[in-house]
Amino acid sequence: MVSQDLPLFLELWQNTLHWQPTQKQQQLYQALYEQILVGNTQLNLTRITEPSDFWEKHLWDSLSGLSQINLDQLQKSLKVIDIGTGAGFPGLPIAIAYPDWQVTLLDSTRKKLIFVRQIIEHLLIENAQIVIGRSEDIAREKQQRAKYDLVTLRAVSQASVCAEYALPFLKIGGTAILYRGQWSEAENNCLKTAVELLGGEITLVHCFQTPLTQGIRHCVYLTKIAETSEIYPRQIGIPTQQPLGVNL
Repeated sequence: MVSQDLPLFLELWQNTLHWQPTQKQQQLYQALYEQILVGNTQLNLTRITEPSDFWEKHLWDSLSGLSQINLDQLQKSLKVIDIGTGAGFPGLPIAIAYPDWQVTLLDSTRKKLIFVRQIIEHLLIENAQIVIGRSEDIAREKQQRAKYDLVTLRAVSQASVCAEYALPFLKIGGTAILYRGQWSEAENNCLKTAVELLGGEITLVHCFQTPLTQGIRHCVYLTKIAETSEIYPRQIGIPTQQPLGVNL
C-alpha cells in the first residue's frame, strides 16, 4: 500500500477551531491515518480514505465538537468517554489533541476495538483505553457510572437515545456532545423531554459548516444538572425500540 500524506491545513485548523496540532500531534495523526488504511484491508472501518476527506470528516470533525466548550475553565485532566467509538472517532483524535485527558473508547464491536487497541499501542497513546461492551451495561458499573466530565457520541443513534446512553456516565456539571448532521425543531423537542427525564438540560445547539466541503453539521451540548435515575439506561435494545421523549 502506497503511503499518502495528510494535508497540514494549519491555518485552517487555527481559523476554524482556534487550535492547531503540534508537529508531534501531526505525526500521530498521519500514523493514525496509515493504521486505519491498513485496518481497512481487514475490517470495514471507514469508507473515508482519501487524505483530505479523512482530515475533514475524521480529524477536523472529531475536534469540532470541542470548539464550543470553554476549555480554559475546565480542569486540566478531564475524564472522557467516547460512546460507539467504532474505529476510534472522535475519541482517538481527541486523545491525541489533549494528552492530559483520560479518554475511554467504548464500543460493543469487539473486532474493531481490538484493532483500536493495537493502534493505541502502536502509536503509544498513553491516555487512551478501550472498553468493550454495550453502554446500557457499562453505565451500570460502579466504576463507570457518573465518573466522566465529558461524553462524546457521533453517528450512534437518534438524539434521545444518545442522551439515555450518555447522561448516566456524566458527573453532575459534566457535558455530553452529540455530533449530528441535520437538526430539526421536532428532534429538539423530543430531546428536551428525554434529557429532562435523565437529569440534564440542552445548553447549546451549534450549527456550522465543514471547512472543505461546506457540509452542514450540528453539535448538541447537554449538561447534567441532577443525578440520573437508576432506571436509566434501560435494558439493552429498549432505548432504541422505545426512545424517550417520543409518544409520551
